[in-house]
Amino acid sequence: MKFSDGGWLFREGFDVKFAVHVYDARKTQDKLVLYLPYSYVGHKGATLDGGLLTMEVTTPRRNIIGITLFNYKGVQAKLPEFDLITEEITPEISEDEGTYVFRSGDLQVMITKGEHVTADFYYKDTLITQSKPRSKAVVIDPNEKTYISEQLTLDVAETIYGLGERFTNFVKNGQSVDIWNADGGTGTEQAYKNIPFYLSNKGYGIFVNSPDRVQFEVGSEKVSRVQFSNPGQSLQYYVIAGDDLKQVIQRYTDLTGKPALPPAWSFGLWLSTSFLTDYDEQTVTSFVDGMAEREIPLEVFHFDCLWMKEYEWCNFTWDERTFPEPEKMLQRLKAKGLKICVWINPYIGQKSPLFDEGMANGYFLKRENGDVWQWDKWQAGLAIVDFTNPAAVTWYNSKLRALLNMGVDCFKTDFGERIPTDAVYFDGSDPEKMHNYYAFLYNKVVFDLLKEVKGESEAIVFARAASVGSQRLPVHWGGDSTSDYPSMAESLRAGLSFGMGGFGYWSHDISGFEAGATPDLYKRWTQFGLLSSHSRYHGSWEYKVPWVYDEEAVAVSKAFTNLKLSLMPYLQAQSVLTAKTGLPMMRAMVLEFPEDQMTHYLDRQYMLGEHLLVAPIFNAQGTVSFYVPDTKGVWIDYLSGKAYTGGRWYQETYDYFHLPLLVRPNQMIIEGSEQTKAVYDYVQKPLIHLFDPQEAASAEIYDHRGQLVGGVHVTKADGQLIIELEGIKEATLCIHTVAGATTHQLTAAKTTIKED
Repeated sequence: MKFSDGGWLFREGFDVKFAVHVYDARKTQDKLVLYLPYSYVGHKGATLDGGLLTMEVTTPRRNIIGITLFNYKGVQAKLPEFDLITEEITPEISEDEGTYVFRSGDLQVMITKGEHVTADFYYKDTLITQSKPRSKAVVIDPNEKTYISEQLTLDVAETIYGLGERFTNFVKNGQSVDIWNADGGTGTEQAYKNIPFYLSNKGYGIFVNSPDRVQFEVGSEKVSRVQFSNPGQSLQYYVIAGDDLKQVIQRYTDLTGKPALPPAWSFGLWLSTSFLTDYDEQTVTSFVDGMAEREIPLEVFHFDCLWMKEYEWCNFTWDERTFPEPEKMLQRLKAKGLKICVWINPYIGQKSPLFDEGMANGYFLKRENGDVWQWDKWQAGLAIVDFTNPAAVTWYNSKLRALLNMGVDCFKTDFGERIPTDAVYFDGSDPEKMHNYYAFLYNKVVFDLLKEVKGESEAIVFARAASVGSQRLPVHWGGDSTSDYPSMAESLRAGLSFGMGGFGYWSHDISGFEAGATPDLYKRWTQFGLLSSHSRYHGSWEYKVPWVYDEEAVAVSKAFTNLKLSLMPYLQAQSVLTAKTGLPMMRAMVLEFPEDQMTHYLDRQYMLGEHLLVAPIFNAQGTVSFYVPDTKGVWIDYLSGKAYTGGRWYQETYDYFHLPLLVRPNQMIIEGSEQTKAVYDYVQKPLIHLFDPQEAASAEIYDHRGQLVGGVHVTKADGQLIIELEGIKEATLCIHTVAGATTHQLTAAKTTIKED
C-alpha cells in the first residue's frame, strides 16, 4: 500500500503516525517489549493524549527473530492463523547505555534508545537490514481502515525475490505486490499462489505472518526500502538469516513446513484429456494406445472437467453419456500400468445433485442472513464448500473416497482462489483472512484423505492455488498459460519465484493451456516440460498428444521422456533432498551460485537439482543465450559432450533434440538402466557419469520410496581415481572431460582407474 506523496508528504486522505523512540521497555526470559510513542516524550506530561506502538521481540526458532507491532492490542484474535512449527528458544537479551540487544543464535537485533528509534539486524556481525526512523507506522486510509506498516532497508545492489508464484519480473525490485490469491492466468500481476515471504541476495528472508491481504512495496514507495503493511491493529514479521540463500529457505521451511516426498511415479509423464475437448472412453483409449504404439512412456492419465456433466461441476459422478462403465474403464487403463488422476474443485454448481444435499446440511459458505453464498462465476449458482465445518469435510471426502475405491489414484485440485470476503464460515473464521488461507485448507483436506487411503508415500495432488504451508502438499502447477513463447518464459519466471518460497515441486502445462500451439512451440516446450520437476501435457480446446503436431514432435516427446526416466536415480535423490531441506528441485541460478553476481538476475535458465543446468529455448530460431557460472573446472553438456568454461555467456543454436543441459564440474549424474518407466531398481546396473573429476565426489541412490539403497564415492590419489560402490553390484562408469568420454566396467566394490 502506497501512502506517501514524495519524500515528505502523505497522499490525500491518509493519516500516518510513525513510532518515534523507545520510551520504556520490559524484559522477560523470552521476550523484549518496547513502547514507542508516536511523538517524542520528553517529560511525563507529554504522555497524555497520545498513542504509542507496542513492539514485541521474540524468537520462534534459532536464527529467526520475530517482530510484532501493536497499535491497539485488545483487538480479538481472528482465525485462521498459519500453522507454524516453533521450538523453545531462550534468547540473549541485554542492554547498554544506548541500545537494547536481542539475540537468537547468530542473528541479533540492536534497537536504539535515542530520540529516533532504529532497529539494526546483524547476522554473524554483518548488518543485513535495518528499520530506520519513520519506518514503523500506523496508517488510516481514506476509508477509515487501519493498517500497521514497516519499512526495511534495501542496500546498494540488493535484489529481492519470491513473494509466491509471480509472473512479473523475477527480481521484485520496483514492484508493488498484493498478497491476494486470484484467478488471473499467467500474464498479469495477479497470482494464484501468494506467499508473504521474500528473499534478499544479502542472505536473509522476511516472512510476514498473516494470511490477510499483506501489501509489499519493493522499492516502489521508497526506492531504498521494502515496505509492507497489514490491515488491522497489528503486524508480525520474522527476520530469517543464514549463511546463504539455501540455508534461509531451509530455516523458513523449518518454521512453515517441509514438502512431503511425492511418489516416484509422479515424475513420469502425465497426459490429459485437455479441458473443453470432446472425449469419451474410446478417445482416451486411443490416446493411451497411441502413446504406447509410438513408444512414449506414459505414467499418469488425467481426466479434466468433462469427466462429469457440464453445469454439474462438481457432482463427482462420471458422465454416463461418455463413460458408461467408469469402473471397468479405470480397470482397463490401470491394466496398462497407468495411474489415474481426475479433476475436482471445491465448488458445487446449483444443477449438481449434491447442491441440495450440501445446502440442507449446512456444508456451504453462507451469507450473513443465513443464505447459501452463491454466484454465477464458473458454474451457475455455484456454492463453495466450507472446509471449516468437520461434517462438510467428511461429506466432501466421502465423494472422493468413492472415486479412490473405484481406482482413481490422485486429484487435480483446481481453483480455490475466488473466495469471497463477505461470507460466513462455520467456525467463525474471518473471511478476509480465509481468502488466501482457503487454498491451504482445501488442499490439506484432499491430501490428508489420500494419505489415509493410499498411504503417506502415495499421496499427491496437482494443485493450482496455494498459501503459506501449502508446500507440505505437493505438487503445484502454474495455471492457465497461453501457447506462445512469452508465456513459456513467464511460466519459468513464476516457477523460480515460487521455489524461493520453499515450494519444492512445480509443473506447468506443456505447450500452453490457452489456444493451440505450433509444432515448433510444442517441441520446445516439451524439452522444458520434461526437464521440470513434474511434466504434464494439458490444454484447453485442443488435444495435446504429440502426433497431432507432426512426426518430429512424436520423436522429441519420446526422446525427452526417455531422458527424464533414465535420470530417475538422480531425480529421486534430488527429490529426497528437497523433502528434507525445502529447497526446490527447480532452482534459480542465484540460489545455487549467490557468489557469482551474474546469476542474480538470471530467469531464463535454472538448475534442475544441484548439478544440472537447463536453459530452455524461447524462440522459433532455436537460438539461446545462457550463462555458465564461474566455478572451478569445466561444465560439460550432458547431451552433446561439449565443454564450457565458467564465468562466460554463450550463444548456441540447437535442433529439437538438444538444448543446453550442462553438468556442474566434479559431479556425478547416475543414470538408470530403464527409460520406459519411473519406478524401477535404481541400483541395477546404473550408468555412472563423472564430469570433469578434480577431487573427491559422491552420489547417493534412493529407491522409489525414498530409502537410501546405494552410493558411489570417488577419490583421487597419485594420478588414479578410486571408485567405491555401495549397494551396487555392477555398473558402467563414464568419465567426461574436455578431451571426451571414456567408459569402464565396474564389477567390484572398489575399483582403481588410472587417469589419462
